Amino acid sequence: QVQLQESGPGLVKPTQRLSLTCTVSGESISTNDHYWTWIRQSPGKDLEWIGSLAPSGTTFYNPSLKSRTSISRDTSENQFTLQLGSVTPEDSAVYYCARGFRGVYVNTRRSDFDSWGQGTQVTVSS
Repeated sequence: QVQLQESGPGLVKPTQRLSLTCTVSGESISTNDHYWTWIRQSPGKDLEWIGSLAPSGTTFYNPSLKSRTSISRDTSENQFTLQLGSVTPEDSAVYYCARGFRGVYVNTRRSDFDSWGQGTQVTVSS
C-alpha cells in the first residue's frame, strides 16, 4: 500500500522560497504510470493543482504558478520536492502531495488522486 508524507517548515516569510518534501513508501516514484503531484487548498477555496512529476522525470506546472514553481526528485530516497519562490500571504494553504494518473489538471478534484499525504499547513507571514 502506497503512503505519502509531506515535510517542511510551517512558516515562511514573504518573498522567501517555500520548500516541501514528499516521502513515498510502498512504490517507486520512477516506475509505473503514476504522476506524483502537489496540490494546495486555502480556507474557503477549491483545491489548486500546483504541479506534477512523471515517472520519467518530466514535470508539469500550473500556468498560474509556473514562473515560481519547481518540482524535483531524489530517486535514491524516493522523495519529490516542491519549491515555490517569492511567496506572499496568498500562498498560505494546506499543501498536499498525492498520486495521480496524468500530468495536468484543470479543475482539480479530490477523486483525481487515489492516495494522499495528510497535508501540511504552510503560513506565509513576517
